[in-house]
Amino acid sequence: MKRFTGRDLLIATHNRGKMDEMAALLAPYGIAVTSAADHGLPEPEETGTTFVENARIKAHAASAATGLPALADDSGIVIDALDGAPGVYTADWAETPNGRDFHMAMTRAHDELIARGAPEPWTARFCCTLVLAWPDGTDAVFPGVMEGRFVWPMRGAEGHGYDPVFQPVGHDRTFAEMDPAEKNRISHRADAVRKFEAILGA
Repeated sequence: MKRFTGRDLLIATHNRGKMDEMAALLAPYGIAVTSAADHGLPEPEETGTTFVENARIKAHAASAATGLPALADDSGIVIDALDGAPGVYTADWAETPNGRDFHMAMTRAHDELIARGAPEPWTARFCCTLVLAWPDGTDAVFPGVMEGRFVWPMRGAEGHGYDPVFQPVGHDRTFAEMDPAEKNRISHRADAVRKFEAILGA
């Protein structure tokens, strides 16, 4: 697999929460990160039906626009009793005319579980797919996952997105109840980044 030997990496996201997590995870490697928002890039339309397809769209669009290697993340929560929903539409469930409302999205997921009469525990997982795209059009894919369950009511004020309703396996707190550094050690994104780390350096 092609190696990443540079020190400047574009993170193809406009999501500040994801950007902060990626910056913290990559900091030990001396990699300077900037975001798509920092470069004034538009958000490409995510027309894929899988995490890897959408991550590829974002990574290649950012790399082509800037001439920099770009790392894109597409991630979401997969709830078994909802047949894998919201999955790749995790962020879409939060869309409103006034921006994203994840409280609404989490409530929708809970209401659908109740409407289906789904028995607890509501097993779920956070999935993350990283795609690193180079300006020459090549790319590499790094999947990550964290198993757990959807819980209710929401708990915690840390994190972002669906963190208040996700309790990872082996823990009695949700992601939103964890210190960010603790979450970053065990998250789906950390799992994917560890695989990315394998291609860093000469």
